[in-house]
Amino acid sequence: MGDGHSKPVERFPHSVIVRAPGLLPMLYKVRELAEEMGVSPRAIREWAHRGMPHQRDGRGHIWIDGKEFARWVEIQRRARRGPRLKPGQGYCVRCRRAVRLLNPIQQTTGRKTLLCGICPRCGATVNRGVRDGESN
Repeated sequence: MGDGHSKPVERFPHSVIVRAPGLLPMLYKVRELAEEMGVSPRAIREWAHRGMPHQRDGRGHIWIDGKEFARWVEIQRRARRGPRLKPGQGYCVRCRRAVRLLNPIQQTTGRKTLLCGICPRCGATVNRGVRDGESN
């Protein structure tokens, strides 16, 4: 299974996120999985290098179990998500970190609700989308 590497994958194409859960519990060749996922065979080989579960046969060909691949995609996606922001926090792109907003104001425009405030470190304006029921 794999070759020991576990570099995280930057992002998955939308087609992979949508189609991976529907894969069958069978072994796919690189080309077959690439066609199913709507990506290039090169992408599949790169993911194998980055830790995607796979096995090689006696001739060195890569085989990928569909269900294991789907689980791996979900694990990779969860790992990419950072910690959730707490109420009253926003992400300052200038400071590159979560900050507690100064003077937060909730603004609603149509169906969008924003929490707007000031970064206490650099003074930049920070906007954060909030869901219904969330408070500042």
